[in-house]
Amino acid sequence: MAGFFTEIKQHFKHGNALKRFIIVNAVAFVIVILFQNIGKLFSIGSLDFSDYLVLPSLPILVLQEPWTLITYMFMHHDMFHILFNMLWLYWFGGLFLQLFTEKQLVALYFFGGLAGAFTFILVYNTLPFFTASAQVGTLQGASAAVLAIVCATAFRIPDFSVRLFLLGDIKLKYIAAATILIDLLSITSANSGGHFAHLGGAVMGYIFVASYKHGKDITKGFNRIMDFVVSLVKPATKPKLTVKYKKAETDMDFRVRKNQENKQLDAILDKLKKSGYDSLTAEEKKYLFDASKK
Repeated sequence: MAGFFTEIKQHFKHGNALKRFIIVNAVAFVIVILFQNIGKLFSIGSLDFSDYLVLPSLPILVLQEPWTLITYMFMHHDMFHILFNMLWLYWFGGLFLQLFTEKQLVALYFFGGLAGAFTFILVYNTLPFFTASAQVGTLQGASAAVLAIVCATAFRIPDFSVRLFLLGDIKLKYIAAATILIDLLSITSANSGGHFAHLGGAVMGYIFVASYKHGKDITKGFNRIMDFVVSLVKPATKPKLTVKYKKAETDMDFRVRKNQENKQLDAILDKLKKSGYDSLTAEEKKYLFDASKK
């Protein structure tokens, strides 16, 4: 058993951001469910602390428990809920990392989750469908965060195809469209607040890609803050002193270089959309990988 936990720890320590998100979600789910089961077996209701981690619909309760804006993204109510979310995160997160960086994945996960949270709170306190019931709703699950990544990937390479069991090859734009349509058709169902949250996450994914195509990365500010926080917790090791002489790049040289790089990247992405990842040459794959790290 000790070896199992050590292996999980090593996967978290050395894995990428995608693997870490999956591990955190899985560990949180197991801990919460274990405590719930122990509480039920011994009639100790206080062991079920999930109520303090899911997001309430009333703004006054959110102000009293502001951490729920984040913790709700890692809470799931049953095995199928977390399994479905983590499979989508794994599949589309892998594609996302071929196009963008790990830092952008982390930021968009939280941006999508927060967009879903605020959408949930907004509709729950404004639409008559919810206000008429005068009940306190709660939100839990990574769905809004995951859908932001799913839709961002689909909007970036809409014609890229993936093979689905029993369905064959389907383009990402159709998968995203079907997902959004299901949520739209389900906004008056038993989980109506959750479906509104999903739509909020999907919109955030679109905003990220639309801004990125216009040369603006909306995750930069978040990543600067995270880098600063990490630097406080884990001071950087002192690098060896090296002296390099390099000719200063003029503004014109910079614009020319960036234009050439963008043209080359667009050409590779077009090839990726039309023929798939396997059609890329080794050099094109390396260039795409290097570009995703910038």
